[in-house]
Amino acid sequence: MELNVEEIMEILPHRYPMLLVDKIIEMVPMDYAVGIKCVTMNEPFFQGHFPGHPVMPGALICEAMAQVGGVALQYPEENRGLIPMFTGMDHVRFRSPVLPGDQLVTKAVIKKIIGRMGKVHCECHVGDVHKAEADFLFYLMDPNETPEKKEKEKEAQKK
Repeated sequence: MELNVEEIMEILPHRYPMLLVDKIIEMVPMDYAVGIKCVTMNEPFFQGHFPGHPVMPGALICEAMAQVGGVALQYPEENRGLIPMFTGMDHVRFRSPVLPGDQLVTKAVIKKIIGRMGKVHCECHVGDVHKAEADFLFYLMDPNETPEKKEKEKEAQKK
């Protein structure tokens, strides 16, 4: 199964400049996904990271990897509209820099699902060069469950 960027935006709530997956080239929902991020010099973060030596920030590499996992987690209709929230990152390792012109390919494998909680292992590479890996923990939050709304409900129940 493949998804273009418009189909990805139907699944993920992210938008430019935080949408960091351009295409899903392979996917089995709730099992794994393989996605591509085409890294270009036009990315806004390259202006300051680092002038004269542009390098994609590690935090954004993590975000790009996690979004590929998010597509696999949120593809089923019952998970659409939920907001993927990080609850943790483990075993994060950066092996070599991601540079303008790179095509970052991430494979995200869902390791565990319990209710709306998930654990996803991701690895990314450019060509045959391993760039990074990490384990991500997610909670798929209903937008109606925001902490602010829960607090207001608690206050209303007290009255």
